[in-house]
Amino acid sequence: MNVDKAKKRIAKQVKKGFHGYPLVSLEYFGKAHFGKTPDSASEVVISYTEEEGADPQKQTFVSGGDAREDETIQSTLLKIIERADAKTVTEVDGISTLSES
Repeated sequence: MNVDKAKKRIAKQVKKGFHGYPLVSLEYFGKAHFGKTPDSASEVVISYTEEEGADPQKQTFVSGGDAREDETIQSTLLKIIERADAKTVTEVDGISTLSES
């Protein structure tokens, strides 16, 4: 699937707002350079929560470039959302900084 099409379909799910569980959450991470906010997401963590109070199941996808523009990753995220029959999809705005450990 085209990366733009996958991104639009994910964004459409996010815009719907909270409609209950199961809930899928996306968060993009990048490495900060010289204390600056990252401008490229090297990985994305997708979390699946079955019901309120349950521990989320997490999976990380790593990209050699920007995960937000990786066609395979975006298509996979969309398939996970669809197969999970998620009633709610959330996305953390921007790019979170990976901790250097």
